[in-house]
This record gives sequence, C-alpha cells and structure tokens, in this order.
Amino acid sequence: MATLFHETDMPVRHVATLLLLAAVRLPAQSIERLDPAFDALVASDAKIETLATGIAWAEGPIWRKQGGYLLFSDAPHNTIWKWKDGEGLSVFMRPAGYTMPDPPGREMGSNGLTLDAQGRLVMADQGNRQIARVDDSTFTKTTLANPYEGKRFSSPNDLVYRANGDLYFTDPPYGLRGVDQSPLKELPFSGVYLLKPDGTLTLLLRDLKYPNGVALSPDEKTLYVAVSDGARPVVLAYDVKTDGTVANERTIFNTSALNAAGRRGAPDGIKVDRAGNLFVAAASGVIVLSPTGKHLGSIITGQQTANCAFGDDGSTLYMAANDRLMRVRLKTRGAGF
Repeated sequence: MATLFHETDMPVRHVATLLLLAAVRLPAQSIERLDPAFDALVASDAKIETLATGIAWAEGPIWRKQGGYLLFSDAPHNTIWKWKDGEGLSVFMRPAGYTMPDPPGREMGSNGLTLDAQGRLVMADQGNRQIARVDDSTFTKTTLANPYEGKRFSSPNDLVYRANGDLYFTDPPYGLRGVDQSPLKELPFSGVYLLKPDGTLTLLLRDLKYPNGVALSPDEKTLYVAVSDGARPVVLAYDVKTDGTVANERTIFNTSALNAAGRRGAPDGIKVDRAGNLFVAAASGVIVLSPTGKHLGSIITGQQTANCAFGDDGSTLYMAANDRLMRVRLKTRGAGF
C-alpha cells in the first residue's frame, strides 16, 4: 500500500509533458502511446479488462506458474486472494497478516508478494512488521527478517529476489496508524534492506522518505526503487555491486508533472520485462519506461494503481488497481518467463 496518503502538490518540472496532458483529456481507461518503441510492447488493439472488483485495496500481485494462478494482497481485509482463469476469485489465505487484538493500523494484511527459488511464497508481512515465508500445506509462516538491530520494522512493503538468493525489500511506515507519527514506529527512518541467504541483514538506504516498490533489471546489475513521497515522487536506479550492496543513485523518472495534471498516485510497484523496460504503477495506471527512464507510454486504468505482475506465459500484465484486479495483453514478456 503506498500512495493513499500522499497527493503531490509539487511544482511542475516537466512543462512540455504537462501541457500535452492538459491538452488531451484521456478516457477513464486508455492506452497512451508516447514513443514508437511502445508499439513493440503493447499491441494497437490491446484492451484493458476488469477481472474482479470489491477488493478494499489490491496490492502485491505475483503469478504462480505451478498451478497457473495469480495471488495478490488485500491488506485492509487481511487477505491474500487467488485468481484463476475460469474459476475467478477465491480466498487463498485469511488472515494473511496480523492475528492479535488491537492492531497497530488499518492495513494488517500482507503487502508485496514474491516466490523464492523453490517456488515458496514469501511476503512483506506488513501486519506483523516482518518478512515471512509461507508453508502452503499448513499456512504457517517462518520469519526471515525481523527485527533490525533490536527494533521492529515499520511495515515492510515490497520485495524482490536476486538469482543468488539475495532478497531486497522496502520498509516505509504505511501500515502504521499515524504513519511517520505513529508512536509504534521504532526505526527513525524508512529503509531499503538486503537479506542474504544466510540471514545477514544489511540496511542499504535510509535517506528515502517513502521507499516503496523494488525491482531488479534482467541482468541484475541495476536495482530500481520507487519512492511514493508526494514531495519527491521518483523512480531511482542504483548499481548493484558484487556483494549485493548498491551505489550510484540516480533519478530516472519523476511523476510530478503527471500528478499535477490530475493523474493520481506516485510511483509504487515495479516490474521489468525481458528487455529491461519498467512497468511502474503510478499516475492512474501503469507507466512504461525504457531502462534509462524514457516514458514510452502508459496503460491507464482510471484507478490509483498499486502494483502489477506478469502472468500466464509472461505476456499478460495483471494490475492491482484500487478496488479491482485488471489485465492487459502485451507483445513483450516479463523477465523470468
């Protein structure tokens, strides 16, 4: 969960983009084409489909190849939903997060979901302020990370594995009642962390206000972090060093112009295709960026969109968009398919 709390009122930096958006009233759902390279990614006749509605806040989708279904989080309902073509929506796990009385916030379920090398479900367990692995046979959890230097995380949000088993994850305070002002917040910063397979936990970044979505380039040489700070809504890139730590921060995209033009949501979840293009939940849908941050086009859901995932054979993009699950067929495929 990311940008429900933050609407940007930043000064416009990308004036040309803003004027273009102001001149063209976009439909509630549409495919926006800004660069010829986008046509190689999304077909001219692509249609956005709504698959399910009635979700409190859809987040963290992940496609499970074994079984051929999608899992996604609904943190306010403390549920992980399962969606399968021909079967529709069903409860996969409830409660997915916090199970005790007197919850510390209103979003006690899981957030970002991923799979480890063995295909096991691993979650940003926002409700329990930890990273956890789920045993599907018993629906029990094993804690992988918690705490950091004796202090509990705020509310882990998103996570991604490297091929060698390194796990990167973000920890903003969105799951806490009062967010940064919560008396339950133990760490004085919002961090980006690296968890090694042997359990070693390293704080990589501590100067980002609201680190959110996280992704790796296909060659794993670049780490991307979405920042859902209304005052600085950006996608950042870092070089990944041989030991898994990161260096050389640079901003590759800023959504302030899009937000100022009325498109809701700072950068949230990120997924990457085989060619390294970024699909970033932001600005009333999913914006598509080249590996260097050029805005190629957008899949506009008409909803504040939290995250996305490649599924099926890798050429379908599933989108967690506010209270609904949506999809669009692509010409490209996700990394890992």
